Amino acid sequence: MARDPESIQREIEQTRDALADSLDALTDRANPKRFVDAGKVQVQAKLADPKIKYALIGVGAVLALAVLKKLFS
Repeated sequence: MARDPESIQREIEQTRDALADSLDALTDRANPKRFVDAGKVQVQAKLADPKIKYALIGVGAVLALAVLKKLFS
């Protein structure tokens, strides 16, 4: 059973459109900026945790005291 050229052309255009949509979705998912933004959100969430926040403040204070001691000794 032969298919008419117009239906073949419509199928080709539908397939082309579906492929273009898939490529757009893949491009969006693989965008490096998206990974950077997700990483920033994760780091900010970790730094908002009081245990980590206060531990980093303590480490910073100890390092600052060590530098000051080294400068004035």
